[in-house]
Amino acid sequence: MNKVRVRFAPSPTGPLHMGGVRTALYNYLFARRHGGTMILRIEDTDSQRFVPGAEAYILESLRWCGIEIDEGVGVKGGGGPHAPYRQSERKDIYWNFAQQLVGMGAAYYAFDTAEELDRMRTEAEARGETFCYNAAVRKMLPDSEIERLKAEGRPWVIRFKMPENETVEMDDRIRGHVTVNTDTLDDKVLFKSSDGLPTYHLANIVDDHLMEITHVIRGEEWLPSLPLHFLLYRAFGWQRPEFAHLPLLLKPTGGGKLSKRDGDKMGFPVFPLSWEGGLGYREEGYFPEAFVNMLALLGWNPGTEQELFSMEELIAAFSLERVSKSGARFQPDKAKWFQAQYMHAKTECELASILQPILKEHGIVTTDELAGRAAFLMRERAVFPADLWDLTAYFFVAPTGYEEKQFTKYWKGDNPRILSELREVLAGIEDYSLTNLEATVHAWIESKGYGMGQVMNTLRLALVGAGKGPGMYDVVEFLGKDETLRRIDNLFHIL
Repeated sequence: MNKVRVRFAPSPTGPLHMGGVRTALYNYLFARRHGGTMILRIEDTDSQRFVPGAEAYILESLRWCGIEIDEGVGVKGGGGPHAPYRQSERKDIYWNFAQQLVGMGAAYYAFDTAEELDRMRTEAEARGETFCYNAAVRKMLPDSEIERLKAEGRPWVIRFKMPENETVEMDDRIRGHVTVNTDTLDDKVLFKSSDGLPTYHLANIVDDHLMEITHVIRGEEWLPSLPLHFLLYRAFGWQRPEFAHLPLLLKPTGGGKLSKRDGDKMGFPVFPLSWEGGLGYREEGYFPEAFVNMLALLGWNPGTEQELFSMEELIAAFSLERVSKSGARFQPDKAKWFQAQYMHAKTECELASILQPILKEHGIVTTDELAGRAAFLMRERAVFPADLWDLTAYFFVAPTGYEEKQFTKYWKGDNPRILSELREVLAGIEDYSLTNLEATVHAWIESKGYGMGQVMNTLRLALVGAGKGPGMYDVVEFLGKDETLRRIDNLFHIL
């Protein structure tokens, strides 16, 4: 097999959808698995749908996900040996190949107006038929007539001349063997005079050939175009790449393709980054590695029980043979589960870098060591970085008010007196290590015959101000003697 060369070829018509990111990811994993090359090509031949800023969004999304581009748009030095990699900059190339098809009789000029096409479509529907632009309606004009109409300024297109009643046999790495009869297919438009640009069908075939693409891994929506693309390769006499058409990402309900509307309705992102105020996984606080891990398993499985993968592990395990034919249902709760697993696995150093900016936003200046310790204690209860503020704030800010439920339940009876006794015990301890605190306080509670919950929950009221947080020995060790005693005194002072 020739060295693997794959491409991700999005259109800059808006933000990159999750399905598009998954296509890029699978191409990247396949390329890296086989020591190949990952190419980024921008397919911007649809000038009517071009959206400013979309290309930059695509590049930033891929960078955030850790999908590295070896050749193409965004790569320094012109992109690579097959530059340019934007189709709008390759017009002359496509025109020459369109003319080649016409010259060999595989394509032809058509001058149908929009009104004529609408009339033919209406007439077909009136007969109860699906309109198909094929041999039954095509008009093969002589060269003289073509030149006359062009000289008059009549708009034209170049259409592929679909063979009649031929069975096209195709192989797909995911779908298997596929056959289609050409009588069910249209004479697709390959080139348009209106903007001087090719359609997707011609441009992507030409570019894949010239850029030496060995494997085309793309979405299921392009499967109906596969017969045309097979026939185009045959018409040119070119070797075809191998094809693999990925399954759809389905709604959480399972019915139909996942859309932005589903995300808006159910409150989850469908884009990697925010776009025009819409939700993005990055802005929602997801770690890129959690997002990529989740996305990789939507339509592919490793054949084992393993669910958590680093990018390196995904590369080592990935194969097209384990990509499903059926659609993959997106589950928002499962996405959060992946995020939580990555949060829980963070080291103190990593957590410090996450928590420090949050603390600074609240005017708190502390060391990385303390920020990391606080976040590490609470990481199992956090899903997103934003959760860490509520989970750790009391480590850095003494309570100025007390949760009513906690106060009513524990600031009564003998509890204030017991807390006062505990203060004296804590004041007499020199070694505030977790082990010594637990041994000393536990022995005192047992000697007094107090209830453990009674003592610890009253202490939690003083130190945290609410019924939350880790074990109280962890809190006391973190705060240290001076701050612990100060917070107990504050409770008595306020009340």
